[in-house]
Amino acid sequence: MRNETRGTLELTLAMVLSGTLGIFVVESGASPFTVVFFRCLFGALALGAYSLARGFLTGHGLTPRTLGLAALAGVFVVLNWVLLFEAYEATSISFATVVYHTQPFFLVLLGAVVLRERIRAAQLGWLGVAFAGLVLVSGVRPGDTASLAGLGLALAAAVLYAAATVVTKRITGVRPHLIALVQVAVGIPLLLPFADFGEAAGLGTGWGWLAGLGLIHTGVMYVLMYAAYAKLPTARIAVLAFVYPAVAMLADWLAYGHHIGLVQALGVPLIVLAGLRVTRPRAAAPAPRTGARAAAAASPAATRSA
Repeated sequence: MRNETRGTLELTLAMVLSGTLGIFVVESGASPFTVVFFRCLFGALALGAYSLARGFLTGHGLTPRTLGLAALAGVFVVLNWVLLFEAYEATSISFATVVYHTQPFFLVLLGAVVLRERIRAAQLGWLGVAFAGLVLVSGVRPGDTASLAGLGLALAAAVLYAAATVVTKRITGVRPHLIALVQVAVGIPLLLPFADFGEAAGLGTGWGWLAGLGLIHTGVMYVLMYAAYAKLPTARIAVLAFVYPAVAMLADWLAYGHHIGLVQALGVPLIVLAGLRVTRPRAAAPAPRTGARAAAAASPAATRSA
């Protein structure tokens, strides 16, 4: 229980940090491509230093196959950040974050298409509930081009993040810290041609916010998340993941006075509820107990080991 409590605290802190990410992006004053480039740069330094200090670089387990998969996932992760930060500019942190949190539904759909995972009827029903929530949250009209653009960017970011997750699930025998290190390292050469160094030179205090994105929101946050994942059941992780949009909406309101309307707010619990139901692990059917198996299951020793 103590281990699980620690994991809960670690993941909660990681999700709170995630919720403040949008503030760092906006306050940096840099364009999305420049922000993501320096997030990757500072993040690679932070994760590289941590992995070196912990000895993760020795016996890393990376092979040409796993390195290639991690790099491919990195391309998806980096582009997903760019689109999400573009969505912040087009709409608001609150709006973009809530729409972006439709990732679990795209993960289910991509899992069915790419990994041939079966979608249960109940999951399809909850996907419909999530879509209804998304329609309410969007609250956009055909002529509202900015909100429509923000909606599309946030949805595209969610699809890319789900794609990165599907690819990463195929990597085994490698510490998640090293996978994350490869992913952010890939972003450095990938975004180098698009980063505006002239803009960066005049950022002033914006450099502190950029460094924070790499050191705090990529280094510290990822270390906390991966430490927590090893201690928590999937259901607890799914619940705590919704701390992220809640904190993001609160931070956006406190910092910029942005908030979603009443009708839009009605869609948030639908997305949250559907997300929890879709990501909930399916209970395994109990095996028939006969003879020695039934006796073993009833013994005190078996109860203690369960």
